Amino acid sequence: MTLSKLCTLASGVLLATSLSFNAHAKETYKIAWTIYAGTMPLGYAQDHQILKKWGDKFGFNLEAVQLNDYIEAQTQFTAGSFAGSVAITLDALTIPAGSGVDTTVLAPLSTSMGSDGIVLRGKGKTVADLKGKSINLVELSGSHYMLARALDTVGLSERDVKIINTSDSDIGSIFFDSSAEAVATWKPQLSEILTQFPDSTLVFDSSDIAGEIVDQLIVHTALLKKEPNLGKAIIGAWYETIAMLEPSHPKHNEIMAYMSNALNTDQANLKSQLSTIDFFNPKTAQTYIKSSNFKQSLTDISTFAFAHGLLGDNVPDAGYIGMEAGDGTLIGNSNNIKLRFSDTWISPWADKFNTPALVKE
Repeated sequence: MTLSKLCTLASGVLLATSLSFNAHAKETYKIAWTIYAGTMPLGYAQDHQILKKWGDKFGFNLEAVQLNDYIEAQTQFTAGSFAGSVAITLDALTIPAGSGVDTTVLAPLSTSMGSDGIVLRGKGKTVADLKGKSINLVELSGSHYMLARALDTVGLSERDVKIINTSDSDIGSIFFDSSAEAVATWKPQLSEILTQFPDSTLVFDSSDIAGEIVDQLIVHTALLKKEPNLGKAIIGAWYETIAMLEPSHPKHNEIMAYMSNALNTDQANLKSQLSTIDFFNPKTAQTYIKSSNFKQSLTDISTFAFAHGLLGDNVPDAGYIGMEAGDGTLIGNSNNIKLRFSDTWISPWADKFNTPALVKE
């Protein structure tokens, strides 16, 4: 046999071996997330092999990848670089869904119950005192939405205030400038401001609009149709992990130590951050995505998004992007459903884990 024939034969064997290996190679699905007390269980699940265990159960690799920038996480998810991401409802609507990417919410993870707030310089102030004031915030964020909702409660609108777009890295020190009048932000910056400036007033916080600033675990709808077990694995890993937040759980001290270390804080501060985050359990998650209040919040969020041009260019109205609530109710354009809420991956856990994972001070 000639050398050229031997090379050809060897190449064929290598190619066949490669194809055989690739045919059995595991798919890898990655979830993008960023540091925040409410998402730290995902980091724990990654570093303690819980995500790996659930991925192995269904025959694929499952990983959580921490990014430094929250918006970048959403844009990379939208571009298809990640199978899933953690996003608040507003951003799930305006970034992937608003870009035409059909997106499914596997489950609501937690709701802010005071983790976000509006602080006005001076004692004894109210929301009405915001009129005519300059307010520093991350523009078009959940804080911006919270401000709009707060102003509406006293008959004011954004036209009655001046909004100053401020990065989240700068907002914690904004009151050191004596010209700063008000700020809308989230913990831990919110806590730092209130501690450092005791002569200020928390005039409104996210507990006043409970259930509207909610972290969701989103995935690509097309990917779920191809691999429905992906939803089972992600949610199984999540519920297994947040069960550890209960003080009676044998791994409670371990996860609390992990979270405080990752957040570069102590246990007391961690508990303070967690005290204003309510984690959904399967039953409360099911109830939430089917409730009339939830459907109204979707309408409020889409109205805000449309008013600020977040749904895209030449969009005719706030209902341009259709959304499907957990009970199948359609909100907005039924011919353009791009954001879907389903209890398909929640319901198997409904009778297995029903204790709210709440950590109070």
